[in-house]
Amino acid sequence: MPQKRRSQSWAELKQAGNDCFKTGQYGDAISLYSQAIELLKKSGQKNQEDLGILYSNRAASYLKDGNCSECIKDCTVSLELVPFGIKSLLRRAAAYEAMERYRQAYVDYKTALQIDCNLPAAHDGTNRMTKALTEMDGPDGWREKLPPIPTVPMSVKENFLRTTKSTPTAQPNNNLNGNKQMSGDVRKAKLLKEEGNAFVKKGQHKKAVDKYTQSLSQDPTEVTTYTNRALCYLSLQMYTEAVKDCDEALHLDPLNIKALYRRAQAHKELKNKRTCVEDLNSVLKIEPYNAAAQKLLEEVLKMK
Repeated sequence: MPQKRRSQSWAELKQAGNDCFKTGQYGDAISLYSQAIELLKKSGQKNQEDLGILYSNRAASYLKDGNCSECIKDCTVSLELVPFGIKSLLRRAAAYEAMERYRQAYVDYKTALQIDCNLPAAHDGTNRMTKALTEMDGPDGWREKLPPIPTVPMSVKENFLRTTKSTPTAQPNNNLNGNKQMSGDVRKAKLLKEEGNAFVKKGQHKKAVDKYTQSLSQDPTEVTTYTNRALCYLSLQMYTEAVKDCDEALHLDPLNIKALYRRAQAHKELKNKRTCVEDLNSVLKIEPYNAAAQKLLEEVLKMK
């Protein structure tokens, strides 16, 4: 008699969803997160944080799958469950931006910056939205048309700092100088990145890759280091590695133009026509008059 299969818990479904997301199976991830959400709701456990994470994860999958309206819905639910969740704010901002709802995107990017003022994705997003809104409403009038920007409570900022310090990506440090140690790592990462940039200017791309790799070991959250190393990989004809670095950059900043364009360049060389066209269309959705992307798209469309 066949053994009855044990039903999966919501946590196991969540992990399976995470695994699918990492391998680019976004439709499967959405299905698994949906099952986990329903199971957690039925369990009667009033764990708003876990439920908020599931909605935020499903939102990320929707965003990757190009379903921005569902992403916005899930982020909104997640933010109702866990107010000022930084990932949900950034994902909703990216979805708003993709749908050209620039005022709402600006508000979410600015809210995220109140929580973490050093967040590259939020800084870049705010700058893009400022430019878009200035062009749309004029240099003087665009701020007047913004929805109200919520004030983030100090308790949320303090909790974010505590959580950041305790994450595994931070350097282990049990003394009272933890913040100094982390800021020291960031400073070291910046210096190594600048050394890499100097090698790029000299055309020494292998040496630049080494410096960027060392920099990322100190600060794995710096988007431009990934895109810079991707540029080097393109020059060294290491196209698969370039794609991986652009993937990492886009995980941190989903609408990063350089990462999208360089990934498209790599996909072109790898003969991945469909994914190359998708990335270039994403670039042109954000910057409709990007001449380099337009030219590359024309070349790729002629490929057989």
